[in-house]
Amino acid sequence: MVATVDTVELETKVKEMYRHVAQEPGGNYHFELGEPLALRVGYDADRLKNVPTGAVESFAGVGFFFDLAALTRGETVVDLGSGSGMDAFYAADYVGSSGRVVGIDFTLEQLEKARKLAAGAGAAQVEFLEGRIEAVPLPDASVDCVISNGVINLAPDKNVVFAEAARVLRQGGRLAIADIITEKPLTEAIVCNADLWASCIGGAAEQEIYLQAIESAGFTIDTLRVNTYAFLSDQARNASAKYGVKSVSVLATKSAF
Repeated sequence: MVATVDTVELETKVKEMYRHVAQEPGGNYHFELGEPLALRVGYDADRLKNVPTGAVESFAGVGFFFDLAALTRGETVVDLGSGSGMDAFYAADYVGSSGRVVGIDFTLEQLEKARKLAAGAGAAQVEFLEGRIEAVPLPDASVDCVISNGVINLAPDKNVVFAEAARVLRQGGRLAIADIITEKPLTEAIVCNADLWASCIGGAAEQEIYLQAIESAGFTIDTLRVNTYAFLSDQARNASAKYGVKSVSVLATKSAF
């Protein structure tokens, strides 16, 4: 029998943790937050100046993928698990006023913060919708690029997430993400630990299984890159060292059928 996490407990833990990330970015977490992290993983300092400070301070991503995404003016982008809006605002700088960026999140405090930041910045092309990344509230074939940063590992059923990404993408659309995966299978104790799931470790899939899930959804993987990223707490660091937990950036294209 495959070990599974209590999904109700997991959702509660995830919402609790990321509520704190939105409201208390200076708090203590298993992971780093903010501008120093963003710069370390590859974000451009000049482009970050165009992102609201409140979004940058609550950034909890695990890597950089915008060089892979190659966003252009006028494109439509959806950010799965958009949090306080850092990547959505960063994407808006690429697509411009003629483009559209939609953030999807289910933590109300993150949504509230992101919406206030968007209104304050006058970012009319950016909107944030309440929803789940397993059921994206957008029409079929309506998006040019799907992005996500350190969020898909939180989903118990990653196959459904990638299938939804494929559904909303136009033919030839791109999936550009950063996420946490593992080199070795995690133990039952880790997989069943909702706290470690919420910290982006317990839900990490093995690399081969993760990539297979992307391909099974109808994508062709173009790029896989290992990122420079490290957790902060001893518990998280120990799990990372023992099981080969690592951050990767992936670019995949929706295949023609």
